[in-house]
Parts: sequence; C-alpha cells; structure tokens
Amino acid sequence: MSIRRIAASYVYTLDAGTIKNGFVEYDDADGTIISTGECSEGDDIISGALVPGFVNAHCHVELSHLHGKFRKGTGMAGFIDQINELRDWAGRETKIELTRRWMDKMWNDGVSAMADISNDDSSFEVKKSHPLYTRTFLEVFGSEPEMCEGVMSDVMKLNETASAYGIDAAPTPHSCYTMSPQLLSASAAAGLKSGFLSYHSQESQEEEDLLMTGTGAMYENRKRSGMSTPTVTGESSLKYFLDRLAAACPAPYDQNILLVHNVCLKQDDIDALKKVMKNPYFAICPLSNIFIHNALPPVELMRKNGLAIAVGTDSLSSNDDLDMVKELACLHEAFPEVPMSEMLEWACMNGARFLGKEDELGSFAPGKRPGIVLVKDIDQDGFVTAESRSSRII
Repeated sequence: MSIRRIAASYVYTLDAGTIKNGFVEYDDADGTIISTGECSEGDDIISGALVPGFVNAHCHVELSHLHGKFRKGTGMAGFIDQINELRDWAGRETKIELTRRWMDKMWNDGVSAMADISNDDSSFEVKKSHPLYTRTFLEVFGSEPEMCEGVMSDVMKLNETASAYGIDAAPTPHSCYTMSPQLLSASAAAGLKSGFLSYHSQESQEEEDLLMTGTGAMYENRKRSGMSTPTVTGESSLKYFLDRLAAACPAPYDQNILLVHNVCLKQDDIDALKKVMKNPYFAICPLSNIFIHNALPPVELMRKNGLAIAVGTDSLSSNDDLDMVKELACLHEAFPEVPMSEMLEWACMNGARFLGKEDELGSFAPGKRPGIVLVKDIDQDGFVTAESRSSRII
C-alpha cells in the first residue's frame, strides 16, 4: 500500500465533522480513504476545501446537444415547446460525442456518480466504460391511454439494451403532465420492481394549476397540442402521483424514490408522502429552476421536515453548465443560513444514499473510495462563492 496525504484549509469529511487545516490520507493505488485529521506543523496546506466526490442526483446528459439553444424564462409550457422543436436536431454520433465530452467534464470537476435520465440509447456506449458511475432512469411519455401498452413495450426493449451494455437501468415515469394515468402507474410499477424510481414532481406552478383547477399555461399548452390532460383533482400534483403509485402497487414503499425539483412542495404534501414512503429523496436543481421560471424550492420547509435533499444539475437545455459547485453557490446565495457541511451532505452523501452507493461514495470515511475533490476560491468561512471552481484530485 502506498499512502499519500493531501491537506487543505478545510476538509469536509461528511463523516467526522469539518476539519480546519486538515488532511486526507488515501491509498494511491485505488483511492481508498485511510484517515482524516488535523495537520501537523510542516504540512503543505492548499488554499481551498477538500470534499468527497459529488453525486449529481438529476441529469439528462443525452440532451447535451441542446447546450445554449434555449431561451430563458419561458415557463414550463414554453420550455416544453422548445424541447419539442429542438431535441432532435443532432444525429446520433454528435449526441454520443457531446455526451462523452460533458461526462468527462463532470468527472474532472469531481462528480463521481449521477442519476441520469435517458429517452434513448445514445448515452449507453459512453456510460458503459466511463469511470463516472451512472444509474439510468428510462423515462417514458404518452398522454393518451391507448399509448400505454406500446410505450411500455418499447421501454422494456430499451431496458434490455441497457442491460446488454452492463448499465444499471429501469423504466421510470416522467411527470403528471406528459402521461396518461395508466402509463404513469405502469411505468411506476416497473421502476418500483428495480428498487429505484425518479419522478419530476411539482416543478412549476403551471403543473399545480393543471391538476388543481384545470387552468393555466400548461393546461392550455396540452389542449392546444391535442393532448389529453389528467383529471382535475383539486389536489397537488404530488398527491396525484401518490394516487397513481397506489394504483400500481399498494403502500408502503420501501424503494428509493427520488422526487425531482419540488419547487411547489408544501407541508400537506410532505405529510401525505411520509405516510407511504420509507425512503424518499428530494433532488433540487436550482439553476435549472431559475433558468426556466425564476423560482427556487422551499429549502427552509424541506430542512424543517428533515427531508433527504440531494442536488442535481438537470440538463444543458435548462442550464448553462453541469457544474455542482455552481449549484451550491446558487443555493448559498439564496439560503446563507445553511451550513456548508450540510449543503455538501446534500451534494455528496444523500445522492450516494439514493443510488445505494453509500458504502463506497459520499464521505471520507475510512475504507470508502468517493474520490477527492479540491474546491478553490472559497471564502474565509469555508463557503463556496460565485468564483469557486472544483477539480478532481483522485
């Protein structure tokens, strides 16, 4: 064993507290963490913070060909129109090339794992051999009930393709506004069998208006396109999702279920969810939410309820980068009362827990191999800033 030591102004162990002027010792052969501690006199201390490898809890890396092509501030209905117009402009080889480029960038920036959404197999070849671990959620759409059987047949074939590549994958539903009730339940049932589910939940007020009152930009967008819309329930879109889960499989649910965005999450939604889900996780994608409709999730409410928050970047159709540190800087600016160590737990440990990789990733606990990331240009209290940048050490 060849042991190496690296020291920095701050070490966020996410296991044994935060160490000012601390070190991380690791096995140079495979990156296994040996120990952490306070520096001794003579240690070469780098200005910055050492953190475990990030876990991007929500990404659509196959949409990397849409970088820089979308207008900002259109709301969800306008964003969907742009997706429909632009998502197929690139050929397969271009998509593969850009997927590789952005996954390489994420890896070099310090992302060790991600929960990724796929609608086709264009990212599979890259994922198969990439050091960045990915669990792929095969997302389905279909607003008409008669589409359900065909859509599910197609996604199960895609799942077989993913399996042939050696990729961890399973079907997952997209959202309330792109799916018939039948398809939502069928795809949720398939995902639950895998033990993992990811679902776009309460991303915008337009989504809530669709379910609660049958009004608003999302409703008008769907009707104008000739698409069926969910039955108006007078309840939130999250409660609608819980009803469709129950139609697929009776509660309680002990699977790892990730709710993504959560911009319109309220206390009664949380209360309803806690009654049926044992392992819910809540991915927040702040820069994407600002990009589309200039909103942020209710972080104070989520913290008050002890929710397991994770951090994602979403896609390059709704973000200028796939940079986890920029997401944290955005969160710190909006919620300065949240300790940096807590935000890093969201960005590292909770994502690892959701993916079932907490024994390997997420913290500097001895025996793990999370990767070691240096974050430079932090402030004097160890917080990220708009100028902060990350780079992988191992």
